[in-house]
Amino acid sequence: MGAGGDRTSAAVIPADAILTAVMDSRDPVTVAGLPLAAAFFRALDQDCTIETLVTEGEAVPAGTDLMRIRGNARALLTAERSALNTVQHLTGIATMTRTYVDAIAGTGAILLDTRKTLPGLRVLEKYATRMGGATNHRMRLDDGVMIKDNHIAVAGGVEAAVRAAKAAGLRDVVVEVDTLDQIPPALAAGADRLLLDNMGPAMLREAIARVAGRVPTEASGGVNLSTIRAIAETGITYISVGRITQSAPAADIGLDFA
Repeated sequence: MGAGGDRTSAAVIPADAILTAVMDSRDPVTVAGLPLAAAFFRALDQDCTIETLVTEGEAVPAGTDLMRIRGNARALLTAERSALNTVQHLTGIATMTRTYVDAIAGTGAILLDTRKTLPGLRVLEKYATRMGGATNHRMRLDDGVMIKDNHIAVAGGVEAAVRAAKAAGLRDVVVEVDTLDQIPPALAAGADRLLLDNMGPAMLREAIARVAGRVPTEASGGVNLSTIRAIAETGITYISVGRITQSAPAADIGLDFA
């Protein structure tokens, strides 16, 4: 709002004017973020009435009314952009996530999100991936252990890195491997899960065969809608996809006078 507030609404809208409006989707979407939109409106008009017309995580066709709002016109118009920005962004993430979840349906593979999120918005963006059907990966660096290629390079090898993590008392250690030769030393050192990075389906099958069910496996890198089904059909346990948060377009959602 800025220190001067919403100068436009203050100038052109009577102080006691009442607005009734409907938030609707112009695209087919998977909905996420309506409670946050309601919070924006209520922050400026605590007496406004809000009727949520769909549920979070629901897939709806284009033209669906999502929310009906009635309250002080100045307040609701001031909150409009923030409310819409939030719902558009989170619904866009949930919608893209749902397309990935649908693409691997029936394979048994589980879709994971990543930490590739906008600064300050990780909690909200990971909420949106859950609404789209994904499972949250680690939220922060302190709630999971993932040894990646740069850790391995600095530590002096995959086995040294894993043994150091285990010696530090860490559990549920995920280790990134990008070659088949790294699998035996990672397992021998006590890795609890292997992240198979940038491997095509044939290489993934070979890697999974070598793991032989001893630990869960995760595929990462080069995953998009054209590749994810083949990856899922290798028998992989998890597939992590950064683009569902990093590259999801905003959904086309508007707020119209009713």
